[in-house]
Amino acid sequence: MTSLATIIAVASGGAIGATLRLLINGAVNKHFVHALPLGTLAVNFIGSLIIGMLFAYFHLNTSLTPHVKTFLVTGILGALTTYSTFAIESFFLLEAGHYLHAFANMALNLFGTILLAGIGYLLILQISK
Repeated sequence: MTSLATIIAVASGGAIGATLRLLINGAVNKHFVHALPLGTLAVNFIGSLIIGMLFAYFHLNTSLTPHVKTFLVTGILGALTTYSTFAIESFFLLEAGHYLHAFANMALNLFGTILLAGIGYLLILQISK
């Protein structure tokens, strides 16, 4: 059973992550008008970089409580990143016949987020040496 402390950690982190998602997505889409949903891509890139950094930090600092980790990863990053939004935006691009944009969006989100998660992880490990 999930504890009340875990639920509070996820809920409070989720409020922060969702607010950050709204602000980042809005700022990117306002300043970078493009056929691709760049706001979604930006939050997915940022979230992927940060999750890589956090997992490296967790690897190096085992004293953090599970509640802190849950607050940061499941709460903040879970609400910040937008994989379900990415999925529906890609579907809408395909449905509209914008195949090149749809596949570019899918490839950038898939490979870009994996690359940035790895960069974040390795960056923190390298800095900690």
